[in-house]
Amino acid sequence: MLVTGATGFVGSHVVERARDDGYSVRVLVRESSDTSLLDEWGVEKVTGDFFDHDALKQAVDGAAVIVHCAAKVGDWGPIDDYRAVNVRGLEHLLLEAEAAGALKRFIQVSSLGVYEGRDHYGTDESEPPSLTGMDGYTLTKAEAERLVLEHVREHKLPAIVVRPGFIYGPRDQTVLPRLLERLQAGQVKYFGSGEQLLNNTYVGNLVDAIFLCLEKPETIGEVFNITDGKLVSKKEYISTVAELAGYPIPKGSVPLGVAKFLTKVSDRLYRLLGKKEAPLLSSARFKFLGLNLDFSIEKAKRELGYAPCVTFREGMQRMMEWHQSQASAAAKN
Repeated sequence: MLVTGATGFVGSHVVERARDDGYSVRVLVRESSDTSLLDEWGVEKVTGDFFDHDALKQAVDGAAVIVHCAAKVGDWGPIDDYRAVNVRGLEHLLLEAEAAGALKRFIQVSSLGVYEGRDHYGTDESEPPSLTGMDGYTLTKAEAERLVLEHVREHKLPAIVVRPGFIYGPRDQTVLPRLLERLQAGQVKYFGSGEQLLNNTYVGNLVDAIFLCLEKPETIGEVFNITDGKLVSKKEYISTVAELAGYPIPKGSVPLGVAKFLTKVSDRLYRLLGKKEAPLLSSARFKFLGLNLDFSIEKAKRELGYAPCVTFREGMQRMMEWHQSQASAAAKN
């Protein structure tokens, strides 16, 4: 199995599961990446990126399974920066994998962010992804899906697409640290009531879904929404983090209409000024805090046998325990 993005949040969990399941694991990593965990696990490393022909050829050689987790993530910045990695880089990977001739399954890890940026109430895979996009990341993830499915139709690529929602769990080094900083500073406010649903997806549940895809050849060419099934509100997510971290639970809120207006104004202003950092109220952040994000996973349950086994509370406790262990280790050093 070749895993891309193996030094990242999701990719590291895929590698860990693959090793536990007896796969021979190879990873494609950039020279600048921290590979200490991968070195500890003893997986085979190929150093390079999607624009290094020799490294790609070596990475895909003999790979029967590819799980593509690598992506440029973020909620701000030029679309072409995202497209270079998420679309053009993917195309290079697909071409090399198809030429190698050993591929039995390709798993594209996409995102529920590919759907239109609006309130969702049980949206399923029959709704097409939005190719306008709210930001460079979600737009190019939709374009990446389209590219993969074109290769399924035109080149018989044995691919399956999974669309997780907001992923949380151990090894998250992006969202949780930022939220903890803001909670500690007392700067967190809900948008509206805070009762809008979050499309929460525990990383272990996502990995379960990925490995179910490997067992179901009849699902090649299909797309699957993946969440925990039992969703929580934005308020429950934030208050749970605050509670587990020992911080006061936020009480304040910004009226939803006001937050939406300020988001539009700040988005336009920052783009006009060519700012490289996202505004406090970006479209992506409004989606996370302000929109109802309820997506159906009935197709995954029916066709994959997907049954998310880690509950939200269990997943949050595991995430916080990991974060606290990392903080303790850093303090000792």
